Amino acid sequence: MTFSGSLQAMRRPRIAHARRRPRRTPAWWRDAVGISCWGSALVVVALWVSGRGVQNLATGPADLLTSLGRLSGLVAADLLLVQVFLMARVPAIERSYGQDELARRHRLVGFWSFNLLLVHIAAILVGYTLRDHSDLVRETWSVVTTYGGMLLAAAATVALTLVVVTSVRAARRALRYESWHLLHLYAYVGVGLSVPHEIWTGADFTTSPLARLYWWSAYGVAAAAIVLYRLVLPVWRTVRHGLTVRDVIHEAPGVVTVQLGGRGLHRMPVRAGQYFVFRFLDGPGWSRGNPYSLSASPAPDQLRVTAKTAGDGSGRLARLRPGTKVAIEGPYGRLTAERRVTDRVAMFACGIGITPLRALLEELAYRPGNAVLVYRAHEAVDLVFRDELEQLARRRGITVHYLLGRRTPKRNSWLPESAWNWSDADAMRQLVPEIEQYDVYVCGPDRWMDAVCAAARADGLPDGQLHQERFSW
Repeated sequence: MTFSGSLQAMRRPRIAHARRRPRRTPAWWRDAVGISCWGSALVVVALWVSGRGVQNLATGPADLLTSLGRLSGLVAADLLLVQVFLMARVPAIERSYGQDELARRHRLVGFWSFNLLLVHIAAILVGYTLRDHSDLVRETWSVVTTYGGMLLAAAATVALTLVVVTSVRAARRALRYESWHLLHLYAYVGVGLSVPHEIWTGADFTTSPLARLYWWSAYGVAAAAIVLYRLVLPVWRTVRHGLTVRDVIHEAPGVVTVQLGGRGLHRMPVRAGQYFVFRFLDGPGWSRGNPYSLSASPAPDQLRVTAKTAGDGSGRLARLRPGTKVAIEGPYGRLTAERRVTDRVAMFACGIGITPLRALLEELAYRPGNAVLVYRAHEAVDLVFRDELEQLARRRGITVHYLLGRRTPKRNSWLPESAWNWSDADAMRQLVPEIEQYDVYVCGPDRWMDAVCAAARADGLPDGQLHQERFSW
């Protein structure tokens, strides 16, 4: 392929060094996590049965509703803990699923938990109303004001409702990432405020030693995971590696690269294709973390990230000064070499989605002629790392295709408008012949990735060779 533009020296030369690679994730970890989550719900149902939950269904309408309310509340609480645990950044779970899939499962489990919580509240209140021959409003007031922990439980319900409402797709689109992330932390408040109600008034908690053992263990494990992996480990890595900003480079219109220096980064289990949550300690707003992918293979004393300066968080990158200290969470993500199954690689990038794929092209092992990069952008000026990519291509024998132009109208396609007469699958087969013999890595906007993945599958690519990670929230 003929490249346009002059070649320049790469800003970050390749450094030969030995890194400590993370161990390969055992395939059975994923199954073990799924079985454990389902098993926890079965344990809760078994505890409800042992507490005469089934027998109470046949003793009258009041007891039937109360017993169903107990069951729905117990399962809702269990799913809430599962939801928290899934997003605790436990390395074994994160490497087995990836944060994009965990986020989807977290959202699904959260909606089920909230719906069951509503069933719990309605069934308990109506059941108590029938039992006491009262009216619903008076009974609700009595329960909230006289039962132990119920005021806290009501506050927990409000907090969880706020989280659920802001998790709806329309609400997420209307909120900035930083605001959404802050509101989402109220889930932890909801979990904490619900505990006293269960301890003081939960029939299954107060009457069964086995139930108490299970629930204390479940809350203990969830709390320990949050403290260890969301607090202790990030602080330890931040202090241990001492990352600071070394340089800020304007790559293209609205795109900034930040070079970070640190100590002993070869001891950090990070790979090309992964990302960190960064907090730049440069003044007000430092506490809001933003996820950025590495845009170069990690070195023993240097990391590099590149981002589009779109939101408030990424917009701050352009104003960073050398010497600014950096707090990190991570590394996260499984868009890495670990998932490869063939000796060929094809990379499909759109826009700023080139960042993790550029790092992978540098780190992955492949023979000359066994790597293809397809890079989609609106126009030539938007091609980030063009000089670096062309130098990599010359040195390592990568075939590079630039696809420039506006979107194809009236069709969700990964091709530009100039290729309107091509089908997505035919164009992919033309650019990457025998694509079924490649590992395909994809990164870009969601709809564009959907189109690429659909075309790859239509061309016969097995799902096990299609690697993607979604960074939308």
